[in-house]
Amino acid sequence: MKESKKFLLPENEIPEAWYNVIPDMPVKPMPLLNPVTKKELQVEDLYPLLSEEASKQELNTTDRWIEIPEEVRDMYKIWRPTPLVRARGLEQVLDTPAHIYFKNESTSPVGSHKLNSAIPQAYYCKKQGITNITTETGAGQWGCALALAAKHFGLALAVYMVKVSYYQKPYRRSIMQAYGAEVIASPSMSTRPGRRMITENPNYQGSLGLAISEAVDLAHTTSNCKYTLGSVFNHVALHQTVIGLEAEKQMAMAEEYPDIVIGCFGGGSNFSGISFPFIRHNFTGERKTRFIAAEPASCPKLTRGIFHYDYGDEAGYTPLIPMCTLGHNFSPANIHAGGLRYHGAGAVVSQLKKDNLIDAVDIPQLEAFEAATVFAQSEGIIPAPESSHAIATAIREAKACKESGEKKVILFNLSGHGLIDMASYDRYFAGDLANYEVTDEEVRANIANLNIDL
Repeated sequence: MKESKKFLLPENEIPEAWYNVIPDMPVKPMPLLNPVTKKELQVEDLYPLLSEEASKQELNTTDRWIEIPEEVRDMYKIWRPTPLVRARGLEQVLDTPAHIYFKNESTSPVGSHKLNSAIPQAYYCKKQGITNITTETGAGQWGCALALAAKHFGLALAVYMVKVSYYQKPYRRSIMQAYGAEVIASPSMSTRPGRRMITENPNYQGSLGLAISEAVDLAHTTSNCKYTLGSVFNHVALHQTVIGLEAEKQMAMAEEYPDIVIGCFGGGSNFSGISFPFIRHNFTGERKTRFIAAEPASCPKLTRGIFHYDYGDEAGYTPLIPMCTLGHNFSPANIHAGGLRYHGAGAVVSQLKKDNLIDAVDIPQLEAFEAATVFAQSEGIIPAPESSHAIATAIREAKACKESGEKKVILFNLSGHGLIDMASYDRYFAGDLANYEVTDEEVRANIANLNIDL
């Protein structure tokens, strides 16, 4: 394992404002729609669902910079700025002329990037006088982050965890409970959409779309309660831009600039966080960086979905989002990258993909775990299965550089570590994991069921 080089920023270099990419986009995203009236969503429409400040940020298309509250920055200082690392060990193993860098978001107290948005969302709820919050979680990274943030601000939290991950990843459930959150396997009997699904399909192992429906249903039926979420929505991507804003300064310290920026992709939070601060320079023509979203082959909304208005959840409670989607009823295979098992992409990323300003690749599960072990052995960090999709893509690009002789600079986001995912690694080492790919017939059939009358 060759010694890698870290680029560290001082505490006072934590960004003072988040970057809102929408004002700089060549083509703005289409508006979100009210799920009942099908009219353009107004900020007041979101107040029953989200905190007022999160609602305003969600629909803010004019302010390029949005100030980070001082109390949020004070909490960020616990682990931010995170390191940027030159992966010399990985470069050596791959024998590539490429320079590979990764932004190490696994250094947060919960081991992932999700805390970047959990803290401000909980802060805004507390500031508004909210006492209860609800959310969903796939693999558990978001649930763990929000559980910590909720405890800090004195909020009661209920987390609907996708059932397959609830049992695949029991220690993430334990972490949420240690922070004081209530964790419910989804589908559950505690909400209307959960009861309906269990009645129709008693063996259903859950999806992020259904877990969202359950969390929203509980928020609507509980006094002084708001819903919070860890991906897809614009305000979540906004909060995550602290990643890329720090990485910009750190790449300057390294005296390099990325030719390629990569993030794994579920709903878009960590990909947006690493990419948006860099992509603004493409808009002005200063740079020609390539951006790659790495999604699982079993849930290929960017690579094989369609651009269409769709719900963010299975029950149709959320606003209609103009998104790259496989259909809100899509049930992905039970892969171990549970945080990437989501049917659609956020509005901003979807518009960028539609305009060919970003690329997307789909990574088979076994390739992701193979890349994870190569990274662990060369860099000493065991990555989360989700992050391993970004690593696999970086390895593909580094190998292409070796074949072509090009010396490109590759930057990817290590969105979290995998120390709580070792059961998944055990299955990989035992040869018990398989690749899952969606057939064209399955994609066509599910998209045909969209049936959203606008």
